Amino acid sequence: MGDFDKTVGVLLLGLFFNTFLYGLVLYQFIVYKNTTLFQDLTFPEFNDPLWIKALVGTLFFVDTLHSAVAVYSGWETCVTNYANPASLAIVSWTIPFTAVATSVAAILSQGFLAHRVHKLTQDMRLVAVIVSFSVVAFVFGVYSGIRSGILHEVKNFAPLKPFVISWLGFQTAADLSITLVLTYMLARSKTGFRKTDSIINRMIRGAVQTGLFASIFALGDLFSFVLHQDTLLYAMFAYPIGRIYTNTLLDTLNSRKKLMEKADEIDDDDDSDLQVESKGYKMKSASQTFAAPETTVDAKQSVA
Repeated sequence: MGDFDKTVGVLLLGLFFNTFLYGLVLYQFIVYKNTTLFQDLTFPEFNDPLWIKALVGTLFFVDTLHSAVAVYSGWETCVTNYANPASLAIVSWTIPFTAVATSVAAILSQGFLAHRVHKLTQDMRLVAVIVSFSVVAFVFGVYSGIRSGILHEVKNFAPLKPFVISWLGFQTAADLSITLVLTYMLARSKTGFRKTDSIINRMIRGAVQTGLFASIFALGDLFSFVLHQDTLLYAMFAYPIGRIYTNTLLDTLNSRKKLMEKADEIDDDDDSDLQVESKGYKMKSASQTFAAPETTVDAKQSVA
C-alpha cells in the first residue's frame, strides 16, 4: 500500500463519487423543473407550493456550491500542495465548509420528510421527535465544522470527537426514524389487491432508501473519524452525504408521476373498488384506505 492511499487516495474516491452523485442531482433537478414548469396535461396538479420549489432550489444551489468546493479540495491537495505532504496535517477550509453544507442539506431534506410523516400520520409527537433529532444534529454539525477550522491541525481533533459523534449520531437517528415511520405506515396500508399493493411496495422501497444510504454514509463518516483520525477516510464518506439527501428528496418528488400512472392503470383495469380522486389522489378499497384506517396516502407523496 502506498504512502498516500489512506489520505489522498480515499479523498479522491470520495470526490469522484460525489461528482457522480452530483450528476444524478443535476439530472433529477432538470426532470423536476420540466415537470413543474411544463406540466403534463394528464397531471396538471403537479404545481408544488412555493416553499417546496424554494427548498429544491436551495438544495440544488448548496449541492452545486459544495461540489465545486469538493473539486477545489482535490486540486488543492493534489496540485497546489504536490510534494508537500505536511499540508495533510493542516485542516483546509474545505473541511469545515463540508460539515456545514452537509448539515444544511440534511436538515432541509429531513424537514421535508418530516412534513411527509405528518401528512401520513397526523401525529405531531412523531414529527417533534424527528425534528428534534434533525435540529440537534444541525447545531452539532455546524459547530463541528466551525470548530475544526479553528483547531487548524488534525492532531488537535481529539476535543472535537464528542461533537462529531453527537452530530452524526442524531443525524442518523433522524434518518432511521423517518424510514421506520414511513415504512410502518405504508405496510399497514396494504389492501390485498395485487396491483394496488405493488404501488405500496414501490413506496416502501422509496421509504427504505430515504434513510438507508444516508445512514450508511453518516455512520461510515462517524466510525472513520473516531477510529482512523490519522487518515482522510472520513472525507471519503463526508463529501457525498449532501448529494445523497438531495437525490432522495428529488426522487421522492419525481416518482409521483409514475405512481399516479400506475394508479390510473389499476383504475382502468377495474379489478377492485379502488377510487382515484384527481385532486387528493385518495385511493380506497371497499373496506380500507390506501394508507391506514385513519390515513390517506397521496400520490404526490403527501407534499401538497
